[in-house]
Amino acid sequence: MQDNIQIIRVIIVSFLIALFLGPVVIPVLKRLKVGQSIREDGPQTHLSKAGTPTMGGIIIILAIITSIVTGRLFTREIMAVIFFMLGFGAVGFIDDYLKVVMRQNEGLKPSQKIIGQLIFSVLLAWYGSRYSAMGTTLMIPFVNIHIDLGVLYIPFIVFITLGTVNAVNLTDGLDGLNTGVTLIVMAAFSLIANSLKDTNQMYEGIALISAATSGTCLGFLKHNANPAKVFMGDIGSLALGGIVSAVAVLSGTVLFIPIIGGIYFVEALSVIIQVSHYKRTRRRVFKMAPLHHHFEMCGWKETKVVGVFWIATLILAFVGIYSI
Repeated sequence: MQDNIQIIRVIIVSFLIALFLGPVVIPVLKRLKVGQSIREDGPQTHLSKAGTPTMGGIIIILAIITSIVTGRLFTREIMAVIFFMLGFGAVGFIDDYLKVVMRQNEGLKPSQKIIGQLIFSVLLAWYGSRYSAMGTTLMIPFVNIHIDLGVLYIPFIVFITLGTVNAVNLTDGLDGLNTGVTLIVMAAFSLIANSLKDTNQMYEGIALISAATSGTCLGFLKHNANPAKVFMGDIGSLALGGIVSAVAVLSGTVLFIPIIGGIYFVEALSVIIQVSHYKRTRRRVFKMAPLHHHFEMCGWKETKVVGVFWIATLILAFVGIYSI
């Protein structure tokens, strides 16, 4: 009962902090003129978003950290998730800074961004192999079976982490889309971890940091929902990707990411299919990738795409929870 009260407290605190940080941080971002640039080949409805402040992920990071500090939740697993949030977020911050402050359109080169992500992916894989709740063992959804990857654990986790972080990043393309999807995903991981807390004390911390992230996303949604007053930028999307990856790795639920985070998966897959098919045939499978832009180009309103993706995530979250 006490654990559930603590989870509720951290959700409320993180929500309120993100909610009230918006009116403080957004004017600062406007004064710094860190406005979002819009791709000219994208949906025409997005051109009106040009100049909207970006790098709002700072709000997300500050809200999560503050909720943890005020609750004095300094367990090893929570600190580890915070570390990887900051690590991947730092890569995003540099990319955002180069693009919107230094006016370098490309930002970090793809190779530079991958190297930065690779460093933290390897660190997460190594840390997970030594200190996760299940070591090198992973839960398999739908069946009461665990699999020990042994020496294959680190390369597998590196691959999954890189894929997850970039998939979360790709999902950040419409007002409130990534925020709402991640809110649901982290709520699901919090429920799963909370249900497993009797098997390992680590799951309590994992449930709390997941809840803090979910509450933060709910508060940030007030500023990021259509019409968005601020975008999270790469600093926010990569930080969230780091949290999703770290929580899944430390709880041994990495194989649940394609289920609970199914929207991340299809967004990334749509880009892979589009690029590979175009290189071979010079023809496109989708009108535009990632997938959310395809539906926009088909005539769906932005709010409809976001709503459908949220509902899909909610359904997938329930499937993931009941697959334990």
